[in-house]
Amino acid sequence: MENNIFELTTDQLKAVAANLHGKIQEGLQKDGKEIRCLPTFIAPKAAVDKEKVLVLDLGGTNFRATVVNFTGETPVVHDGIKKNLEYVMKAPEGKDMEELYEEIANLVESLNLEGVKSIGYCFSYPCESTPDGDARLLFWTKGVTVKGMSNHLIGKSLMDYLNKRLEKAKFTNIKVINDTVASLFAGLTDTKSQAHIGLIVGTGTNMAALIPSKKIEKLDKAFQKNDLLPVNLESGNFYPPYLTIIDDKIDRYSDNPGGQRFEKAISGMYIGRILEFIFSTDEFEKNFDAEKLTRIMSYPDMYKEKYVTVAHQVYKRSAQLVAASLAGLILTITESIDNVTDIRIVAEGSLFWSGDQTGRKNGKFASYKELVMKELHVLLKEFELGKLEIHVEETSQANLVGSGIAALSNTYE
Repeated sequence: MENNIFELTTDQLKAVAANLHGKIQEGLQKDGKEIRCLPTFIAPKAAVDKEKVLVLDLGGTNFRATVVNFTGETPVVHDGIKKNLEYVMKAPEGKDMEELYEEIANLVESLNLEGVKSIGYCFSYPCESTPDGDARLLFWTKGVTVKGMSNHLIGKSLMDYLNKRLEKAKFTNIKVINDTVASLFAGLTDTKSQAHIGLIVGTGTNMAALIPSKKIEKLDKAFQKNDLLPVNLESGNFYPPYLTIIDDKIDRYSDNPGGQRFEKAISGMYIGRILEFIFSTDEFEKNFDAEKLTRIMSYPDMYKEKYVTVAHQVYKRSAQLVAASLAGLILTITESIDNVTDIRIVAEGSLFWSGDQTGRKNGKFASYKELVMKELHVLLKEFELGKLEIHVEETSQANLVGSGIAALSNTYE
């Protein structure tokens, strides 16, 4: 492509950040907005009870089950089991909740559950959290459809099924959180930072942060206190300005036209498809995703020059838009919490950590993290926040550790 239609100026990215900031404010005030700002009614403990927890992680169609042991100085994640449940969650005829739960029970049954009473359930789909730590599924994303689960509480129903189905199960408590909130919780062991962000940039994308409950105007007055409440933004649904005609085509032919526009522009599931639409007469591998796109950049001599050029353009734009979204959230945080000088971001997702973290992969291209942080620092200076200390870290097994912390934490009920 002679013209780079994916190029974004600093002023445009600043406008994207300001736009998201405004929509976060709307989401904190009223339900049903573009940025949903879903509160999670769990007060995470930095020092949790000395227990073992069953942790379940349903992200995309991959399911993990393991036991996390908090009895020592640091959490220990035991070897668990992992299985792709696409044949259930994306079945053409549409499976139901009972069939999904049966598959989960079959996997959990093989674990050593002795002494385990609590469940931390990392459920990576849009949910409305309830004050007792459960969650109600709002709608499926990522091409998944399991009948009978939307608008239903998913935690207690699963715990009841496991207790009934498994002879050795004696679960008494389950907490359901989003993967972004789980990453947020996993990062709270760092007590030096005044603010924390959970960020996912992988198959999908999302952000979460701790927001003073008194700033969340849509909350019932009983919850508007002086404490910090975890908020799942569901920022993948953000509709940013400056999208292209290619983005419109990706959206039009998706399974949820009009929704998740930000996710469709930047996430691992979609950025490979952008190349497919641009070069529609060429043949690409099936399920051409971010991993395959970065392969083109890593080994440019093996691909047509036009593929390499556009792959770089799409990859860079994705990172720049993530930087703009972080800047928009940081604006909200600094307006909501006094005297913030240090923010810690726990980032998860294969796309965010793609490329060599020293800055180059095979000497060919800057890493995704490097691109994000470079643009973020530029934008923060534009918003007169250049003195903020921003730390981006990858926490080992963040989903599992954060979900375990949630299971052993108190609710706001």
